[in-house]
Amino acid sequence: MTEPTVCISIVTFNSSRYIRRCLNAVMAQKGIRATVVVVDNASNDGTGAILEEFGGRIQVIWNRSNVGFAEAQNQGIRASRAEWVLTLNPDLLMEEDFVIRLVDAAELDRGAGALCGKLLSIGKGFQPLAERRIDSTGLFFTPAMRHFDRGSRELDDGAYDRTEYVFGACAAAALYRREMIDDVSIGGDFFDKDFFAYREDADVAWRAQLLGWRCIYSPSAVGWHVRTVVPGDRRSITPSINMHSVKNRFLMRIKNATPGLYRHCWLPMTVRDLAVVAGCLLLEPRSLPAFWQVAKCWPAAWERRREIMRRRRVADRALVRWFRFELAGEPLTGEVVTETAPRTMLAPDAA
Repeated sequence: MTEPTVCISIVTFNSSRYIRRCLNAVMAQKGIRATVVVVDNASNDGTGAILEEFGGRIQVIWNRSNVGFAEAQNQGIRASRAEWVLTLNPDLLMEEDFVIRLVDAAELDRGAGALCGKLLSIGKGFQPLAERRIDSTGLFFTPAMRHFDRGSRELDDGAYDRTEYVFGACAAAALYRREMIDDVSIGGDFFDKDFFAYREDADVAWRAQLLGWRCIYSPSAVGWHVRTVVPGDRRSITPSINMHSVKNRFLMRIKNATPGLYRHCWLPMTVRDLAVVAGCLLLEPRSLPAFWQVAKCWPAAWERRREIMRRRRVADRALVRWFRFELAGEPLTGEVVTETAPRTMLAPDAA
């Protein structure tokens, strides 16, 4: 059989501590024909010299300034027409069959546009931890419009050993079908460049769900991730990332939230919004520029919303079930699903 073609897109920014081992793991992947694209966001720590060590085995795009994770990933995605794209963080190590196991899992459902594996935690500098703990087994949303990595910091005790549907994939190591990328991109952009960094994967997952694409979690694909940003630890995060986190929470809602979802989740959503605003005013004033940024980005976000809602294919009753407090995914039927994502748009009264 012909090996699947995969573009592995990595964004670096002062990633010298990790990028060599990350790329060595990429080069060790089996069963695929890989194009490796690294987009460097003006690193000044020696990352460039390490990238040059790999010569013609990788394609490097050198940015003169830090354009952000989202836009840099868009550059990497556009650099190839491979049938699959794996977005990969430089602080992640894949087992040698990681990618092919995700590609194989995609055969369970041809309407699955995204796939994710079991990401386990590893210490800074890729130092092993004393316990085997989960980093991510896919994304989930709560009724308060908060999104988290399933199983984050839990012991890997078998609770996430079932192949199942999840809301979306963590972009630290997410495999996307090219057909889905082309379908959900807006203005040629897969990730929203206005997000800069943080929440861009949740935004893509939400948009993909609205357009009828599914996401599969496959526990047989295993990777190891150094997690630097975790919920509830905002004081250890740079102020700019906290600001983008607040900004992107609201941009994501402007673009993707539907009236039916608001009716279902209005109370926890409103309570959380008030808590975010109060937190910025009283505890984190350096995040207050997020609200100016939301206002600045509003026109573009609203235009993207109009495009998403014009092409929307999934009714609220199907979408609302994902916004819950449980971490469980949706079971696969066990039968191979052959249809692609539905191409029939919703009638105006079907929302």
